[in-house]
Amino acid sequence: MRTALILLFLLALAAMPGALLPQRSLNLPRVNDYIAAHGWWGRLLDRFEFFDVYASVWFSAIYLLLFISLVGCLLPRTFDYAKAARAKPVLTPRNLSRLPHHGTATTDDTPEQVLAAAKTRLKGWRLVERAEDDGGRSVSAERGYLREAGNLVFHFAMLGLIVALAIGKMLNYEGQVIVLADGSQFCNSGTAGYDSFRPGLRVDGTDLDPFCVRVNSFEAKYLPNGQADQFTAKIDYQAGADLDADTWRPYELRVNDPLRVVGDRVYLLGQGYAPTFTVTFPDGQSRTQTIQWRTVDPLTLLSEGATKFDPPGVTDPAERRKRQIAVTGLFAPTAQITDRLLTSVYPDLRDPAVAVDVMRGDLGTESGRSQSIFEIDRSLVDDGRLTRVARENLKPGGVITLDDGTRVSFDGVRRWVSLQVSHDPTQLWVLVCALTMILGLGVSLTVKRRRLWVRATPDGEGRTVVRVGGLARTDQAGYGEEFNRIAAQLLSPRRVP
Repeated sequence: MRTALILLFLLALAAMPGALLPQRSLNLPRVNDYIAAHGWWGRLLDRFEFFDVYASVWFSAIYLLLFISLVGCLLPRTFDYAKAARAKPVLTPRNLSRLPHHGTATTDDTPEQVLAAAKTRLKGWRLVERAEDDGGRSVSAERGYLREAGNLVFHFAMLGLIVALAIGKMLNYEGQVIVLADGSQFCNSGTAGYDSFRPGLRVDGTDLDPFCVRVNSFEAKYLPNGQADQFTAKIDYQAGADLDADTWRPYELRVNDPLRVVGDRVYLLGQGYAPTFTVTFPDGQSRTQTIQWRTVDPLTLLSEGATKFDPPGVTDPAERRKRQIAVTGLFAPTAQITDRLLTSVYPDLRDPAVAVDVMRGDLGTESGRSQSIFEIDRSLVDDGRLTRVARENLKPGGVITLDDGTRVSFDGVRRWVSLQVSHDPTQLWVLVCALTMILGLGVSLTVKRRRLWVRATPDGEGRTVVRVGGLARTDQAGYGEEFNRIAAQLLSPRRVP
């Protein structure tokens, strides 16, 4: 038990870096920024896996040792408890007056009558009656075996919780995806459909629970000061046989009220805006895109982003890289423009506007390197391969005409919602183990293990001396009052002190 307590303390201590330092699985950019800002210290922490605490070798070792220690602690205690549960109460002590609780009285009843009354009063206790050497008789009674049972239940539930969490770590997965709230769909068919995906140790993304979600609309309510009041996404979903029958079932998805389907949970995490731009090229061909922009101010939903276009009909890669277009800048749902600087003063769509830079040249989309959808590669701007050809503030319907006749129009804006899909097959077992731990702990703290003895001995004058003694196995708090009540009934007033 001492070893288990030390390991439990070490587990809590080892978890502290996970709360104090950014974790790679949650926020990779913050980890990279931390390492860059702290130099050798950041690199040292990274070498010892302080940015991957819960997947580190040392945290897993403590976790495994705690599991082994609990098993080694519980098995012998369980056998001892099973043996004690079958054993008879211990012999009556020779001198009951030396116990913490005791009492004596004289009665005209026979020893048999005294013990019969004692056994009736001690109904529910574990009893054994024995004959004494001096001709008397005694009853040994014991109660409170549930205390140790509650303690064992608590620790076995803790063991089950550790096992359930470990299995969940291997089999769970969690992914986030942004879906336009205009009837766009998302299907949980593979990792390619997610914007970010965190698999468990035994999940490769090829056997996800199949279901589809269609986001029809999104409604946001705000307080007058701009604080969010309520978010509601009206969605349809299909799973199981509905996929074959192409049947959609409606559901209103709200924050902290997930959709539960085929063992997965779909959460509504957030929302934002996706401006729609149309680029009409000099030959008359046009391209229209609606791409989500990233929220930079959670209070006013001021957003930034980059919508990228390839020129149509250009097959020469070198020529295409010279004529690619990106519309970058800021979007404000309720715009306020001061000295041509755009900002947002309210999160709802009251007066939308964009402040855009139109960039032309090589966007780097054919370089083979990953690239954020929210921004352009600034190194291409520094090299002169991507240049700004226009800057303007636009309201919906506004148009920018470039020097070569290309027209860029701001057509409007749509809402997007951020969804999170979480899968944890051991979630129910974690809940059951946690509730069982509370139940076991409650029993262990409220039930007291106590013993009581009654001895009835003839005094040689036709009367019987009754002696009562009590002892608490673990602590004496609260047992004195219970013993006094029992002793007062066993040493009744009609008996002579």
